[in-house]
Amino acid sequence: MTEHVLQMDDVTKTFGSGRTEVRALKKTSLDVNRGEVIAIIGPSGSGKSTLLTIAGGLQGPTGGEVRIAGERITELGEKDRSKVRLEHVGFILQSSNLVPFLTVSDQLKLLDKVKKGNMKKDERDGLLEELGITKLAKKYPNDLSGGERQRVAIAKALYSNPSLLLADEPTASLDSDRAFEVMKLLKSAAVKKNAATIVVTHDTRLTDYVDKVYKMVDGVLHLEADKGGAEPLEEGRTDFLEKGGNEDGI
Repeated sequence: MTEHVLQMDDVTKTFGSGRTEVRALKKTSLDVNRGEVIAIIGPSGSGKSTLLTIAGGLQGPTGGEVRIAGERITELGEKDRSKVRLEHVGFILQSSNLVPFLTVSDQLKLLDKVKKGNMKKDERDGLLEELGITKLAKKYPNDLSGGERQRVAIAKALYSNPSLLLADEPTASLDSDRAFEVMKLLKSAAVKKNAATIVVTHDTRLTDYVDKVYKMVDGVLHLEADKGGAEPLEEGRTDFLEKGGNEDGI
């Protein structure tokens, strides 16, 4: 039986009122299943990032209902919503969002304290090995390439084995080759970790690595393509993740 990790039913979001009212989302419904990767494309200001922040419980909708791992978060207060985020959601941002004065290993140690996960050293080392960044453990963000920083950001997002992975323009600062490798990695991680994954992107070339493509226009979400499983990494293939990518710093 298909398990919906994220369910959004008739979700709306309005900012302002009267003449300044902006309807960022108009009755949006979306289901994302375990191990499924979807892409949301569309022009700037179309509502993509608003949808992502509501999907992750960072802000509430004006109307409609959102469930994460079966939890109806639209009925929760901020404290309980935050608990759901910590337990079930991993975020990957365009900027990689790394602390500049901490090494890669210390980034995960800090995250462990915040999430109170008590991750053991061998578990932390195992995560770095899975993502092919063991050799970067003692390096600082400024010593890393753009692709390497995004790998570390993915490691942080995967830290607590989230059931929902949300990526907002994760390849925007990368050249084409590195952008493709990051998308391969996200696809592989989704399959291996069995996480539902949403990628917001402007780059339509990256949609080769997703299962479904949605387009957002003026707050309305349309299904553009349902591939039933992207071809570059079929279900069960995690060899890219296990090999750690290429030798060019990605």
